[in-house]
Amino acid sequence: QVQLVESGGGLVQAGDSLRLSCAASGVTFSLYAMGWFRQAPGKEREFVAGISWSGARTFHTDSVKGRFTISRDNAKNTVYLQMNSLKPEDTAVYYCAADASKRNYNKVVPDYWGQGTQVTVSS
Repeated sequence: QVQLVESGGGLVQAGDSLRLSCAASGVTFSLYAMGWFRQAPGKEREFVAGISWSGARTFHTDSVKGRFTISRDNAKNTVYLQMNSLKPEDTAVYYCAADASKRNYNKVVPDYWGQGTQVTVSS
């Protein structure tokens, strides 16, 4: 049974940092591209960042480029999203996702989703 479990969300002030983690089980983690998506209230789910199976290639959407960094540790079956200089508009539920097309770092099409973790940034 595949499980993706996110952690690390919370309530922070604008300018603060958070690091999200997503631990995978039930899959051969290194065979999957991984991604982070987010969904704010009343908005569609948005692709935020992606990483190839090896970690060699990453993608960050323009609105987070230079502030967020995706990374992975295949030995720990975990993908991370380091979020710096957070803004109120970053407030959303953040989801990690696994894509069996392991090279899809810039267009992750999820085969599996996590349950999400709330990030709230106050001004």
